[in-house]
Amino acid sequence: MGMTIAEKIIALAAGQESVSAGEIHTVELDRLMSNDGTTHLTIDMYNKKLKNPHIADVSKLVWIVDHNMPSDSPKTAASQKKMRDFAREHGITFYEGAGVCHQLMIENHVRPGELIFGADSHTCAYGALGAFGTGVGCTDYLYAMVTGKSWVMVPETLRFHLTGKLPAGVTARDLILTIIGRIGANGANYKAMEFVGDGMKNLTMDDRISICNLCVEAGAKTALMEADEIALAYLAQRGREPKAVFASDPDAHFAAEYTFDLGKIVPIVARPDFVDDVIPAAEAIGVPIDEAFLGSCNNGRIEDLRLGASIIRGRHVAPLVRFLVVPASAEIYRQALSEGLIDIFMEAGAIVMNANCSVCWGSCQGVIGPKEVLISTGTRNFKGRAGSPDSKVYLGSAATVTASAITGRITTADLLPERGQEA
Repeated sequence: MGMTIAEKIIALAAGQESVSAGEIHTVELDRLMSNDGTTHLTIDMYNKKLKNPHIADVSKLVWIVDHNMPSDSPKTAASQKKMRDFAREHGITFYEGAGVCHQLMIENHVRPGELIFGADSHTCAYGALGAFGTGVGCTDYLYAMVTGKSWVMVPETLRFHLTGKLPAGVTARDLILTIIGRIGANGANYKAMEFVGDGMKNLTMDDRISICNLCVEAGAKTALMEADEIALAYLAQRGREPKAVFASDPDAHFAAEYTFDLGKIVPIVARPDFVDDVIPAAEAIGVPIDEAFLGSCNNGRIEDLRLGASIIRGRHVAPLVRFLVVPASAEIYRQALSEGLIDIFMEAGAIVMNANCSVCWGSCQGVIGPKEVLISTGTRNFKGRAGSPDSKVYLGSAATVTASAITGRITTADLLPERGQEA
């Protein structure tokens, strides 16, 4: 029997001719990413628990400060200093203030065919470049750091056939929220989600990253797309070559297969407090909001900023509403500056922040208070995710979030009055 993309990547990393779902294999890791959410714990275990501490291959390590950037308290500053000092001592590739970890990894490091562990659950975003990225805890990360290896149980694969093209004003985020709503928050537990079909040619790299990034919200072990011409062109522009380019074999086994017509996708919101509680945004129209957030590893890329700016140009953020705009990387920030997007947001009354996790992390910038409502392009909306446990978080696309910031209530861009005709 043939193999899926996930199985082929694991087989390569394990030095095996073939692997099958359910098998456990020892694998060689290609890359290891960690951020300031848990790296201080990894360092403590390295220094205090290991008899002979060492790093197997420091060239594989990438450490990124992004969750609380800049630091929000003396405690945070101390943990980040610990991370900074360790990286300096051991020569670890280190980013600080450059953006969100997954965006930086995709911009600078990820290659098709690689098997990558990240100490963050949204590491599955790397599947947009045909890499097997998966999140691990800091203890598993430490083991991989000192040995260069780990174990992986080969996941089954769910295959999603995409056809057609997204309608104007509908985004890849609306698509992945629709998919999560269809299969449920546990619908892909310890499975790979693979995306194929003619519709893929109509999805940009930004679209693909957005889709793969959120697959963990359905419980997925990883998400994968074949590294096609679009992905390989992106890679070439950044001076990198694939490790390997894989496609699933015609006779590969899939646990289930689904088909989604992109032309039938509509703007979506996920209601508090579950990411799979999705409804058409039209059914949430009118819910008052206190804050809107455009950013995160899911929707802080240049196409999201362009979309938001095109909607808010010539308009203004509603009174008593905060609208935080946070590019996903410094590179994206500079591009947005060069295109005039930052000026558009600021003239409209938005608060433009440095590239970091911001509101999505919910412990630094833009936290919301009791009974406040946030509409967000962040990754999660569980209780207390963005601040007070008595607050509410709705998830929506860049278009829906920006339109809602303008009206002060959940709305979609197509329902906004003509410029100059606002009440």
